[in-house]
Amino acid sequence: MAVINIKQLPPSHFNQNIKFLRMRKKRTQDEMAVALEMKRSTLSGYENGVAQPSIEVLLAMSAYFKVSIDTLIKVEMARMSERQLLELELGHDAYMQGTHLRILSTTIDSRNRENIELVPERAKAGYTTGFADPEFVATLPKFQMPFLAKERNYRCFQLSGDSMLPIPDKAYVIGEFIMDWTEIKKGQACILLTMEEGIVFKLVDSDISSSRSFTLRSLNPAYQPYTVPANEVKEIWKFVYFMQHEIPDPQMASGDIVNYLMKLQEDVGRLKAAQGV
Repeated sequence: MAVINIKQLPPSHFNQNIKFLRMRKKRTQDEMAVALEMKRSTLSGYENGVAQPSIEVLLAMSAYFKVSIDTLIKVEMARMSERQLLELELGHDAYMQGTHLRILSTTIDSRNRENIELVPERAKAGYTTGFADPEFVATLPKFQMPFLAKERNYRCFQLSGDSMLPIPDKAYVIGEFIMDWTEIKKGQACILLTMEEGIVFKLVDSDISSSRSFTLRSLNPAYQPYTVPANEVKEIWKFVYFMQHEIPDPQMASGDIVNYLMKLQEDVGRLKAAQGV
């Protein structure tokens, strides 16, 4: 059996988290110590960061709060939104479920509402490395859209390129954060953060249950589909809305593209018929 040396672990949020959770449950140190069959002074030492927990203590704390050890150590829970905390208390801990999907870094406004953070073109490179850093996310522009569901997380990304025409270059797309990737429907439009390409907007065919990968397709037929391993994807946002600040070019309108493709298909059909194919 492997021995885990807690002192060798990265910097931990354990002591702040157990105090935060205890106070959230409205338990005194005495009450919690009795429940965990330990001395109050020992619990106080853990909360103050002067004592290091053994693996047995970590397991006991995890069971007591119904939160995974990973979350107790890695996530600064005091900075989580009320919705995220409720998700944990309902048993929807991503680490505990084995999905390995991280807790999303978000910001809230003065009324305790979760913001929609904007990732403009100039911030894409920074987002690729700083997406999990609350301090970086806090630097992004923020706004509210009152018609979107309050209990969900949204983020806005600026597009680049023409792979998703008729949604044009430089348009802004809003996505809803997907925690469970197995819920992605075939052909669903999503914004993905990938290790290789950064932020991409594609139609997603999920094969995560068997080959642990995603097939990504463009609306523009000039671009070929390709496959991305699931372990190279950091975030997935389900497309819900898009905005642009210019009147669409009539030549790029979706109806014209559809009519053009239908006419092209008819021309090919007539050509085949003439050749007796």
